[in-house]
Amino acid sequence: MDMIDRRLLLAGAGLVGAGLASAAGAQSTSAGNGVSAEGAPTGPDPSAKNRLRFAVIGLDHSHIYAITDALIRGGGTLVAVHAGDPKQLVPFRKRYGDVKVARTEEEILVDKTIQVVASASIPNLRAPLGVRVMRAGKDFLSDKPGITSLDQLAEVRRTIAQTKRKFAIMYSERLEVRAAVKAGELVHAGAIGRVVQTINIAPHRVSAPTRPEWFWDVKYYGGILTDIGSHQADQFVFYTGSTEASVVASQVGNFATPQHPRFQDFGDMMMTGNGGAGYVRVDWYTPDGLPTWGDGRVFILGTEGYIELRKYVDIEGRPGGNHLFLADKKGTRYMDCSKVPLPFGPQFVTDVVERTEVAQNQAQALLAAELVLTAQDKARTLSGARPPVQGG
Repeated sequence: MDMIDRRLLLAGAGLVGAGLASAAGAQSTSAGNGVSAEGAPTGPDPSAKNRLRFAVIGLDHSHIYAITDALIRGGGTLVAVHAGDPKQLVPFRKRYGDVKVARTEEEILVDKTIQVVASASIPNLRAPLGVRVMRAGKDFLSDKPGITSLDQLAEVRRTIAQTKRKFAIMYSERLEVRAAVKAGELVHAGAIGRVVQTINIAPHRVSAPTRPEWFWDVKYYGGILTDIGSHQADQFVFYTGSTEASVVASQVGNFATPQHPRFQDFGDMMMTGNGGAGYVRVDWYTPDGLPTWGDGRVFILGTEGYIELRKYVDIEGRPGGNHLFLADKKGTRYMDCSKVPLPFGPQFVTDVVERTEVAQNQAQALLAAELVLTAQDKARTLSGARPPVQGG
């Protein structure tokens, strides 16, 4: 099944009733943003060489399923879960079995056998949780955005320095998308020469009836650039290889959602780094007629060629997702990336066990967060858009 209607899938899994359909809309099974149609992995991938024990705290976004799947594929054993809303535990345990339910967060934090805590709690709660996890001697894997303010970012960096623990962020639009993984391999092999610029276009479907109240308030999700823009900043940093970067300009607006004045449905930003330049556009305007939640596209311009990704759909073209197009000195070619392995899970588990940084470079992960937080902080509200209502 290449394309699935995500609302139907989530409803079938019991997620809509539990308030976990927060990324609803049609979803490619390989997109890394939702629940795989194949069901939970039964064990580690063949490439997984290490094992660890992990727990989950916070089930407020359905991305937790992709995160949990990745850890299991990587060699992780899920040993405990804690959720603020007990209803959220029903579909989670239906998928992953009779996992122990921790009555409190502290019950997980004091368990010295647990090495990693994963979370998809309400976004503004993730960084404070990660700080507590690291201070408890464990590594942390957060859904994006892992951090929703510059003050939180400073505290995360201080805690990493003090504890030497990991604060990883699951930027799934790169780490769990097979075409994006292949693009990284090609870029780092020099297939298009030196990368000059990345362009990321990332529309999303709002699916308003499925969204919890916190989704509509910038106070909780950090703003559109902080939230879905974090995926795109990660790709800019990764594909350009930038270790230093800054925001040139940014803007946000609310054009189509007047009933939610604290929401932003459009944003874009320009960045420059010591590895190249980048442009990002994000929105919540995916039309109902598109057979997936968003026509995510990436353009990577190099000095000797370019790559285009049609991640989730090739409208009026090839079926399914994970399409890669390459043009270089030799000509043009198409690559079907639907079978490309997803290495993040095994690599991350190995990183935890061996204290390496293969799956994710800590400094670059936080640089991506810093870029979107800075862009959000300095963004101008577009003329004709509704500025977000502050407070409350």
